[in-house]
Amino acid sequence: MSARAQTVRLTPAQHRTLASFAKSYGLSEYAMLARVVDTGLAALVHGAGKGIDAREIIAELASVSTRIVDVERTLDRALFTACAAYCYARSAALGARTNDETITAEINAAYARQRRLSQEKRP
Repeated sequence: MSARAQTVRLTPAQHRTLASFAKSYGLSEYAMLARVVDTGLAALVHGAGKGIDAREIIAELASVSTRIVDVERTLDRALFTACAAYCYARSAALGARTNDETITAEINAAYARQRRLSQEKRP
């Protein structure tokens, strides 16, 4: 069976998306376009999406959202622990005789600084 040439017109947004996917998969834009056409035709033939229940999607999204909250809490705790370890190690390395209240204040300041810096980096 021989292939048949077709002309495809893409909007600029579609072209950028196609080029981005092609680059991420290590394919040429033409090879990626062929893959997109194959996948799209298969979805049309097999009726992709007909068996998907909106309630299932909502339940899965809720589950993912809950897990993300758990991950955020864990990462926040890891950041605090890292700040505490840094402050105690710094105090020990400097040989300073500081009390726990002073180190606790340094830990909280370092933690707040890192949280603030992480918020500033968002696009």
